[in-house]
Amino acid sequence: MSSEPAAHGASPRQVVRLALQALPVLAAEPLYILVDTAVVGRLGTVPLAGLAVAGVLFAQVTTALNFLSYGTTARSARLHGAGRRQDAVVEGVQATWVAIAVGLLVLGLGQLFARPVADLLGDGGGVADAAVGWLRTALFGAPLILITLAGNGWMRGVQDTARPLRYVLTGNGISAVLCPILVHPLGLGLEGSAIANVVAQVIVAGLFLRALLKEGVSLRPRPDVVRAQLSMGRDLILRTAGFQICFLSATAVAARFGAASVAAHQVVLQLWNFQALVLDAVAIAAQALVGAALGAGGADQAKATGARVTRYGLWLGIGFGVLFAALYPVLPGVFTADGDTLATIPQAWWFFVALQPIAGVVFAIDGVLLGAGDAAFLRTTTLVAALAGFLPLIWISLAFGWGLLGIWTGLSLFMLVRLVAVGLRARSGRWAVTGVG
Repeated sequence: MSSEPAAHGASPRQVVRLALQALPVLAAEPLYILVDTAVVGRLGTVPLAGLAVAGVLFAQVTTALNFLSYGTTARSARLHGAGRRQDAVVEGVQATWVAIAVGLLVLGLGQLFARPVADLLGDGGGVADAAVGWLRTALFGAPLILITLAGNGWMRGVQDTARPLRYVLTGNGISAVLCPILVHPLGLGLEGSAIANVVAQVIVAGLFLRALLKEGVSLRPRPDVVRAQLSMGRDLILRTAGFQICFLSATAVAARFGAASVAAHQVVLQLWNFQALVLDAVAIAAQALVGAALGAGGADQAKATGARVTRYGLWLGIGFGVLFAALYPVLPGVFTADGDTLATIPQAWWFFVALQPIAGVVFAIDGVLLGAGDAAFLRTTTLVAALAGFLPLIWISLAFGWGLLGIWTGLSLFMLVRLVAVGLRARSGRWAVTGVG
């Protein structure tokens, strides 16, 4: 298939190639947790509830600092589109320095605050104890995950998604083999799953560092580049804070309704996180292609690419909705055999199914706007949707005893507000600003 003219945007082949290669990379961390959920679920309700609390806490490492990936992709892609590959790789070097420094800080602070935060989100008893044990081990992977985020960022920017695919498949394979062995036959229990993840993260981060070294660019820190990255990162961190506050609150409120409630929330939430990043694979393709088009001065090409990936996101979302509806009789039982948990899962499941098409469109347009560097707009709209929609319904659910029905109604409102906001922004075309400045 030949490429379409520039005014028609990136070809379907380009979008599909980048999306399919980015998919396992995006799904890596949620897949770690999904494997953990399936393995740990056989230990009982309390370990699974402990993983729910600890998993949400640990996920904040990747979500709070995702500017190391998304921000680096946007900046590297523009430079790559302008024919400045070496400068695009330098963005990766500087992002890696930030990753190392911030990762070590996260490791230290995490060890210090693991117990009080787990007590706050859990029940202060067995669930909190289980969460702390898993979290303190898993935190040793924090610097490694951040190095991986930085590596993904610059490689996506130069449209090299094949090597990250190989790196992550290697790590996932190792984790998938080690996790059940360490948890069950070797008797390490819940902490065994965390050890398996850290081993895999060491290998994957090492592969990204080796790739960076082989580029032959200067490794010295560049304060000017770091400042520019942190400026964009500020908006992305604030945006992510909206997600964090809501999802941490949702887990805390679910825990107040009992172990079965938080365990059911864990199962559906991890499926949500997993499919969200599957849908986001199309958005990653949009980031790289839109950024490169704008760096090369092709505003019309960027707009056409944005429209195309939005259609792809809608189709994928509809497909996922049909798939998860069909899998309802069997899929929850993969993660737990506990009768109370299985009886609670339907309260969240059908919200999860219905939201798939909306999520497909929202995540696709997010990728377009991130590729354009439109982080300030995404920051503002996410915070408005979180503070005006999701967060109030979470806490109202606690006050009125609505349980998971109230929590997932809040998530639905959050997604609808974002759909309207990003949809109007995409149609306006004001995000399509060309150049590398």
